[in-house]
Amino acid sequence: MYAPERQQEILRLAQESGRVDVLSLAEEFQVTAETVRRDLKALDRAGLLRRVHGGAIPVGRLDFEPDLAERDAVAADEKDRIAQAALAELPADGNVIIDAGTTTARLAAAVPVDAALTVVTHALPVAARLADHPGIALHLVGGRVRHRTRAAVDAWALGAYAEISADVVFLATNGFSPDSGLTTPDLAEAAVKRAVVKAARRVVLLADSGKFGQRHFARFGDLTDVDLLITDTGLSPDDARSIESRGTEVVRA
Repeated sequence: MYAPERQQEILRLAQESGRVDVLSLAEEFQVTAETVRRDLKALDRAGLLRRVHGGAIPVGRLDFEPDLAERDAVAADEKDRIAQAALAELPADGNVIIDAGTTTARLAAAVPVDAALTVVTHALPVAARLADHPGIALHLVGGRVRHRTRAAVDAWALGAYAEISADVVFLATNGFSPDSGLTTPDLAEAAVKRAVVKAARRVVLLADSGKFGQRHFARFGDLTDVDLLITDTGLSPDDARSIESRGTEVVRA
């Protein structure tokens, strides 16, 4: 089990039982007590657990994450414009990764039926939109499917992406900023997003301007990892210039 997966499970156990202790967690996950202490320290720094003698107790609730339908209804027009602009970044007869997200799903819906591409995705909504395209070689990455996002996560997904070298990844995020980087509420989702960034030679981030400045619990990269940000005109010219000054091209659709 990867550290982000273990930490997410520790959070769940703490929420359910009201507290967790180091020795029980070490036995549960078959790791050393020192490894558990590092996990608890990381969760304490994030403000989700408070360390106490021998373990930790939860602080408040977990970072709220709206469900897929609710997120898809937010900034719908902006997401459609971003998806249309992203079509220009599809390589001819190339191979791409399409990340899980509502804007990336709109990109999948906009891909022409006669497109000739190899597409890899761990997102069920993306796969469903491309499954009937005869010219697309579609590869669906497996793993545990999160009900909230309909995306595969955990070891199977991470292992599959470790074996891929794609031309471009179309990446999604819940929040982005020059200071906080790229963030999402769930640690397991963050681990997969980190893996897809490593699996592609070019990273194109699709994110509406409402996500600018938002910061969530799980950080999976920096804006400097992104070659191109496609957003909407709600992002101010000054903020766009600030992002571009750090090496990321910005398109405001």
